[in-house]
Amino acid sequence: MKIIKYRKMSGGKYKVTTDTFDLVLYEEVILKYNLLITKEIDPLDVEKISNDNMYYEVYYSALNSIKSRFRSVYDMRVLLTKKEYPTDMIDYVIDKLLEQGYLNDLSFTKAFINNQMITTNKGPNKIKQELLEHKVDCDIDKELEVFDLDLQLEKMDKLANRFYKSNRNRGGNVLRQKITNDLYNYGYNGSLIDKVLSNYDFSNDKELAKKEYDKLYRKLSRKYNGSELERKIREKMYMKGLKYEEDY
Repeated sequence: MKIIKYRKMSGGKYKVTTDTFDLVLYEEVILKYNLLITKEIDPLDVEKISNDNMYYEVYYSALNSIKSRFRSVYDMRVLLTKKEYPTDMIDYVIDKLLEQGYLNDLSFTKAFINNQMITTNKGPNKIKQELLEHKVDCDIDKELEVFDLDLQLEKMDKLANRFYKSNRNRGGNVLRQKITNDLYNYGYNGSLIDKVLSNYDFSNDKELAKKEYDKLYRKLSRKYNGSELERKIREKMYMKGLKYEEDY
């Protein structure tokens, strides 16, 4: 098969026009088979050339994906599998990337934890849960030791303060439980949550209760009156953790 011409394409590939058919080959394959020198392709080499070219296709696809976002070994396997590359080629490329250091679950885990600590208010339990989804092959608990208690308490207090201010239509145990649940969902431990919330006042706020009572009265009086109205108001306030008293 005589090579008639080469045309450079993007991504380190060339379109190779022969007297029989066209091929799109990576530069590494062209050099490996001396195609620039011989100017021809041995028909017996076509299958080997095709396999080598597929390797570079998978390899550069994986490498480009790492440039945009660091990935765990599991993430990479999922990505390449979705692209429907041959399983044996995926295995080979992943082994090569591991050997070259482009894939490393420990490095991925350290970077992931550091990024989450800097850019989010997530707690260690939430970060661990997300790392488990990446199926990293390393000791996550050990790596999370970098997330010290002082930093956790700082982030928790920031969240608790935000939740406290944004839920001021609630009070008492209802408000406390709401913030506790929110902090737990963010990935923090119960003992630390109790420590942070001990600095907040969850006693019944008379001014807040009076304001909420008046609001409910205006709303519910359109539909109820008398003792039924009072019962409905009490029920609504109880659900929000606010204590209704006669002297309001």
